[in-house]
Amino acid sequence: MAEISYGKAKLTDSLRISVLLKTVYIQTYAVGGVTFEFSNFITKRFAPELIEKTIKEDPSRLIIAYQNENPIGVAEIIFDSTCPIRNISIPELSKLYVLELFYGKGIGLGLLESAENQLINNGFKELNLEVWKQNERAIAFYKKHRFVSIGNADFPMEYNTYENFVLNKKLV
Repeated sequence: MAEISYGKAKLTDSLRISVLLKTVYIQTYAVGGVTFEFSNFITKRFAPELIEKTIKEDPSRLIIAYQNENPIGVAEIIFDSTCPIRNISIPELSKLYVLELFYGKGIGLGLLESAENQLINNGFKELNLEVWKQNERAIAFYKKHRFVSIGNADFPMEYNTYENFVLNKKLV
């Protein structure tokens, strides 16, 4: 396998990051096929223009895993998120997406460690994330890396809501 590097997202990668996010989202969450609600959601949420805006406003928010300078994974940190359980301001790992072809190769761990290091270097002591309760692979990954469940929260789409676990990790 070619060498993997990690870095901040570049504006020139917005389209490729958009495609990566849509691909992983479909592979993970389209368990009943690609519905209209689902299509509308990912088209809006992962639009290249929105990704460009995010990069311009806060380039440290997106961490990209690259192989041969091509994005293969992405982590997103929302620094000013509010915990839906404790109602406090706490950083959130909003996304940790890796293309399925690269599962089991340490890419997710590399992205997680990059995000955690960035948070530690900025003085944060803990981190939250939300994970769909049926995403067993992700739940096992997070628990393996010392995240603990602190409650549940609903994730709304257009017509439906989906139950998520809220996980927390104390940063060393």
